[in-house]
Amino acid sequence: MNTVEGLLGRLEQLNDIGVALSKERDITRLLEYILMAAKGITRADGGTIYSKVVGADSLRFEIMRTDSLNIAMGGSAGQPINFADLPLTHANGTPNDSLVAAYAAIHTVTVNIEDAYSDPNFDFSGTRKFDQNTGYRSQSFLTVPMCNQDGDVIGVLQLLNALEPGSNEVTTFSKADQQLVESLASQAAIALSNRLLMKQLEDLFESFISLINMAIDEKSPYTGGHCQRVPALTMMLADATAQHQEGPLAGFSMTEMDRYELKIAGLLHDCGKVTTPVHVVDKATKLQTLYDRIDLIDTRFEVLKRDAEIEALRQQLALRPCVDAAAERAATCSLQSRLDTLDADRDFLRTANSGGEFMSDAAVARVRHIGSHYQWRNPEHRQTDFLSIDEVDNLCIRKGTLTAAERDTINYHIVATNKMLEKLPWPKHLQNVPEYAGGHHERMDGKGYPKGLTREQMSVQARIMGIADIFEALTASDRPYKLGMKLSQAISIMVKMKEDGHIDADLFDVFIQQGVYLRYAHEFVDPMQIDEIRLPS
Repeated sequence: MNTVEGLLGRLEQLNDIGVALSKERDITRLLEYILMAAKGITRADGGTIYSKVVGADSLRFEIMRTDSLNIAMGGSAGQPINFADLPLTHANGTPNDSLVAAYAAIHTVTVNIEDAYSDPNFDFSGTRKFDQNTGYRSQSFLTVPMCNQDGDVIGVLQLLNALEPGSNEVTTFSKADQQLVESLASQAAIALSNRLLMKQLEDLFESFISLINMAIDEKSPYTGGHCQRVPALTMMLADATAQHQEGPLAGFSMTEMDRYELKIAGLLHDCGKVTTPVHVVDKATKLQTLYDRIDLIDTRFEVLKRDAEIEALRQQLALRPCVDAAAERAATCSLQSRLDTLDADRDFLRTANSGGEFMSDAAVARVRHIGSHYQWRNPEHRQTDFLSIDEVDNLCIRKGTLTAAERDTINYHIVATNKMLEKLPWPKHLQNVPEYAGGHHERMDGKGYPKGLTREQMSVQARIMGIADIFEALTASDRPYKLGMKLSQAISIMVKMKEDGHIDADLFDVFIQQGVYLRYAHEFVDPMQIDEIRLPS
């Protein structure tokens, strides 16, 4: 009766193990749990989990435990296993049947050995050497292959020295032990192969994301760097917020699944830029389209200068023979003055075109004056205004290099991002990706875009990404239209944004107090940009 009750108890334990295996997502913890569960139901003193090396004909040590020797290697123990992989074949291609773990994997059979020292079938010289060095006595072995649904070996579970209940004397692994471990190995292999399949799908999915970012990078190397840095800063701030157990955000926390969801959202937050025209994304000057039109204006200035010289020469010729030297000198001086004015106006337009400084009313008026005051003969031989309406509009951009229409084009990327992400059939653990990724241009006061959400309508994760997106943009040094700001300047701007209700005040406080901005800067920002910041009290 006790034997029956013991068996039923172990079957119940096996069932509980199966349930637990199906819930574990981390592959290393899963392997460790498999080994510890097998040791538990068979009262084994030691054991090893081997994994089949993908793309190689060998077994790799993953987890090792021997209780009586206090050996714990691999997994959560933090002690690496430095043993060489076990080859499944010899150099000549024949199967390596001398090693028991390799034999079990090659032939997909369980091997139950009563005493390794007297077994004639396998090479236990390595085991004996280990015993000599440690004073241990390796005796009974139970080696079980783990096969997936297709019958392919994905690993080997090996147990060492079954112990008698009560006395802890080493004994053999019984037939019941073997059946239980084979059942466990079968369940474990299914759980492990499912997790490996999920990992492969996750890797494939992340590769597709990298493919999208690569496409954006190929269009513009500037946004490519942005797509990598924003996720990194997002995770830094999210982790700091989860660890900050004070104030309004004290209740915020993240599981590993939550972190993965936010990571994916960060990687996809600008995927809509794949639809944005590259000449708008990379618009380095105000007159740039597919090329910088300032060169056309340079040409027109040269035409005006030639015209002025020709006119002066004609005036001088009209005075030949020289009857009025003073008049000729006046004509020459007038020409030089006109050339100097043209050069000054050309230099002014080149400076205005760079978009580096805010355009004052006087500067805008000067652009408009130049545009209409000068006349030049175009290729159709018609006198026309020096600057076209479009050129005047672009050169009069008050800040930056983008017109309102071009800014709308840039801003549309977030609409495109939302459309693209909302079309995907997200699994439960990633269902918040569209909201996280699509909210990084919203404002806490509801004046952002595309949806005009307020702080209360946004998740903490979306608000985190908004801060990461802004700080990266301010400090980025790889943009064609601006230099990367020093930390003090970037933080000063963000303090103003906090006061204006643009970014989340509580998260920004964590961003500063926990030194997130500085950790990010040391990893991603040019050292020349890192300076001391002073915050208002």
